[in-house]
Amino acid sequence: MISYIEARRLVAETTAECAKLSPRRRERVALGAAAGRVLSQPLGADRDAPPFDRSTRDGYALRYSDIVNVPATLKLAGEIRAGEEFTGRIRVGECVQIMTGAAVPADVNAVVMIEHTTREGDAVTFQNSVKKGANIVPRGSEAGAGAEVVPAGRRLAAGEIAIAAQFGHAQVEVFARPRIAILTTGDELVGVGESPRRFEIRNSNALSLAAQVQQAGGEPVELGRAKDERYELRAKIEQGLDADALVLSGGVSMGKYDLVEEVLREVGAQFRFDAVAIRPGKPAVFGVCRGKPVLGLPGNPVSTIVTFELFGVPIVDVLSGAEARPLPLAKAKLGWELKLTAKLTHFLPARLTYGPEATAVPLPSQGSGDVAVLSGAACFIVVPETRLEHAVGDWVDVLLWRDRL
Repeated sequence: MISYIEARRLVAETTAECAKLSPRRRERVALGAAAGRVLSQPLGADRDAPPFDRSTRDGYALRYSDIVNVPATLKLAGEIRAGEEFTGRIRVGECVQIMTGAAVPADVNAVVMIEHTTREGDAVTFQNSVKKGANIVPRGSEAGAGAEVVPAGRRLAAGEIAIAAQFGHAQVEVFARPRIAILTTGDELVGVGESPRRFEIRNSNALSLAAQVQQAGGEPVELGRAKDERYELRAKIEQGLDADALVLSGGVSMGKYDLVEEVLREVGAQFRFDAVAIRPGKPAVFGVCRGKPVLGLPGNPVSTIVTFELFGVPIVDVLSGAEARPLPLAKAKLGWELKLTAKLTHFLPARLTYGPEATAVPLPSQGSGDVAVLSGAACFIVVPETRLEHAVGDWVDVLLWRDRL
């Protein structure tokens, strides 16, 4: 049994090895539809940025040498608005009013903020001296024409999209979303729209996993459910291996009808681990079958969600053409005393309250099958096996839900 940190590393490294076996598909998409996609080609600058010496303040452009001794009064020679070109001349002893983002004329070399001036008609008095280049961003200082501005392998978010737009990339080439097959197992499962009998439960994992795959940047391929029967399970697994990766939930424990590991071995799977020192999620398994990553998760809903965040998201990241993202861990003060006994790293559903400091309060739960607890959880408190007792006010790690950040 290995730590979740080691297991996560193995998942990322093994998935990267699988990705090398077949070229990733690429496609061109409109920039406006590219959020969350991963670049397959770097983006370059089609011109200098800024394309001119740019003023960073509303104020007056002048020669800095004209106001070495202050107060100093200069004659106003005109005005420059953003998006306009100044065609006049600015002589010694003169200045020009300029707006933020406007182009600074070649005749001058500094901008003084309007707050440090007074004006009467065409006479502007300056109360502060400035250095050469003050409040001016030189042409090309942000990026030179032809420079790489966003590297390949970067996941596009608002910042990268802003950069791409500034340099004229109306379309971008990205890696296709990886197809992640989802197979749930168990005789007790029925469809979400069905009326379960007394000892049956609705198949929530199929939809929660599909949501997590989409949020991570993948395309879910829903295979439905397989009964705890070897022939049907094998047929569904064979179908799932047509996708880029296969994720299963249920059937990975030690029970008589937990057949997932056995059937995966029969079809050629080689496992990297078959237990992780965590609760919930201890029976999680991961391996490779026919060059495809295969992840087996416990069937209890909380276990499924936690283990996919730990081990499923890196699979989607790497198959998307990016590096595995770090876990979204933060610090919070504990709002309730904890005393745990099992020598495992625990992930406890919790709510967060915000004030001067974030506080995490564990939620009452009946265990990893308690799906109702998830509605109030904004995070999971991470209790390491090396320290199972915590007092109120102790700082603890919290694993944030990506869709609730």
